[in-house]
Amino acid sequence: IGLSDTDEAMENLIKVFYRYSGKEGDKYKLNKKEMRNMLQEELAEFLTGSNDSAVVENIMRDLDENKDGEVDFQEFVVLVAALTVACNDFFVDSMKRCPTSE
Repeated sequence: IGLSDTDEAMENLIKVFYRYSGKEGDKYKLNKKEMRNMLQEELAEFLTGSNDSAVVENIMRDLDENKDGEVDFQEFVVLVAALTVACNDFFVDSMKRCPTSE
């Protein structure tokens, strides 16, 4: 039996996090450089037209709940969830503006 879409989504989040974490220092956390690399490669559309350094700095500050200067998996998932909610809100707003052909 194959994985459900949700199982695959969770597995992919875990894989993405650990692909970027631990290249420097703690292998279970993203430092600023690792976070920047992850954002540039995985969420390039999110960074388009922005001041990359300022965006990464703000994201790190907002996510780093324990103030250790790094983002752990739980803090990373908060970012993904917030971006997913924002994307869903945009999608719902777009759907409401487009008349359906029912």
